[in-house]
Amino acid sequence: MPLPPPDISRTPLHTRSIRVQGYARDDGMWDLEAELIDVKAYDFYRSDGTTMPAGRPIHHMHLRITIDDSYRIVAAQAAYDAAPYGEHCACIEAAYQNLVGMNLVKNFRQSVKEKFGRVQGCTHMTELSLVLPTAAVQSMASRRHENAETTQKRPFQLDGCHALDVTGPVVQTHYPKWYVGVESADQAASDPSFFSHTT
Repeated sequence: MPLPPPDISRTPLHTRSIRVQGYARDDGMWDLEAELIDVKAYDFYRSDGTTMPAGRPIHHMHLRITIDDSYRIVAAQAAYDAAPYGEHCACIEAAYQNLVGMNLVKNFRQSVKEKFGRVQGCTHMTELSLVLPTAAVQSMASRRHENAETTQKRPFQLDGCHALDVTGPVVQTHYPKWYVGVESADQAASDPSFFSHTT
């Protein structure tokens, strides 16, 4: 269901588009390719006197990572098609190879902020990297579900959001083995190991 129409007329100003594509590789790894595009809805003058026309990307950047089955990044590559300061922005591309070794589901966002904060990175490329964990989970969902069924491990996404609360109807319907119900959850609260899981 879309948002209702606004009550007051508006003028469009800025559009940011983020797109992520997940791929299963023939070598058993996974690729995620993310793209960010920023455009203005109006023409404006640049400091050099040229005009930036409406709809032309101010930021247009790409980020590709390769991950293994444990969500560990084994390769990373960044690229710029457009940036407000040209080569002064794009020269940070190589720094994003330092994503290698990070794990998307183990303190990833905090690690990225520490590694690429302020002058150590590009604000927009860093923001783009922060969408990768949930995109990876979605890309690998069927494989992870199959593995969980085979290994009998508790799916890591349970209790990760309100819909996947182990006391709720979604888990009861789609993950009945891991559904505990409200009473069982209250009883288990005193045992921290009950909700521990391996990703």
